[in-house]
Amino acid sequence: MLALGVLVGGIAVWLGMLKLWMATTLVLGLVLVPGIFKWRTDLRRYGPTVMVLSILLVTQGFHTVEHIMQVIQYHLFHWPMRLSSGLISAANSEWVHFFWNWAVVLITLGLILAGMRNAWAWLLLAWSFAHALEHAYMFMRYLEMVQHLKQLGFPALSAQGLPGILGRDGWLATSPWTQGTFLYRLPGLTTAPRLDIHFWWNIGETIWLFLAAHTFLRERLRPNQAQTLKVSETFRV
Repeated sequence: MLALGVLVGGIAVWLGMLKLWMATTLVLGLVLVPGIFKWRTDLRRYGPTVMVLSILLVTQGFHTVEHIMQVIQYHLFHWPMRLSSGLISAANSEWVHFFWNWAVVLITLGLILAGMRNAWAWLLLAWSFAHALEHAYMFMRYLEMVQHLKQLGFPALSAQGLPGILGRDGWLATSPWTQGTFLYRLPGLTTAPRLDIHFWWNIGETIWLFLAAHTFLRERLRPNQAQTLKVSETFRV
């Protein structure tokens, strides 16, 4: 499905029939088909917790690939910041970022309550919560700017891409509370562009998720337990 999607999507983009984000969506839609069968098997064999964890690993992994592509577009291809929007440019909006990051927080909390309790999982929860708070701050600024532009008579102008708490022109760099303190002088936290800041947010989130998942699954699916699950499945069938 991946090969088929890349082939068809690549030809469609080359011929000008589809935009890049449309072709990427096509590839994801095709890959989703075997993914659904895989997650259905996870649910039957290992239960809903493992299935949800598997879905989160895949979706967060692709989300991080999007941020990697943005860094490549901006730093290697030297595209303008507004054009460095990854493979699915239509999803690069404050609404998507806000709801996705809070969804990660809630799903992580649910996984912890369901048994994924290890140091990496708690670190993931803290990291994803801090990440979501930054997106909440940017989302509020976005809504304020959209309203302000409407009042000025420019409802069609976009307010996407405003700085957050960290990074260049962010709250930490401009707040009078941080001027002259060590916070203002921390490398990158007050100088890096928004694109780089959220690249590292997502790299950290993905690393903690992988470590939390590996630790949890290693304990949950030990050879003897996996054998027990297999025997139980056989009797159930």
